[in-house]
Amino acid sequence: QVQLVESGGGLVQPGGSLRLSCAASGRFFSISDMHWYRQAPGKQRELVAHITSGGSTNYADSVKGRFTISRDNTKNTVCLQMNSLKPEDTAVYYCNGQFLVGAEGFGCWGQGTQVTVSS
Repeated sequence: QVQLVESGGGLVQPGGSLRLSCAASGRFFSISDMHWYRQAPGKQRELVAHITSGGSTNYADSVKGRFTISRDNTKNTVCLQMNSLKPEDTAVYYCNGQFLVGAEGFGCWGQGTQVTVSS
């Protein structure tokens, strides 16, 4: 019914940049809030960035000033621009969206994309 597909992960050197994309498809009325999470091996999944349906954003302190979340409502996509990457940014990054289907709302997760920051 609803699917989130992420892309853009890969291997970069410290100080490099990556742009992650997440595209939503399926049958839904709209997408409200969108999030990027990440999970490193042996660590809890953490919220990295959040964007509301109106475009308001919030970031984890660890990425603020380096990462930028954005969305294109006409294309049902959300992106995460990651600059000045550090080794500690290495993790699997997940897109999460809150979808409205009829009178109901539910959350959906992408499959995750690996980001590795290493020399």
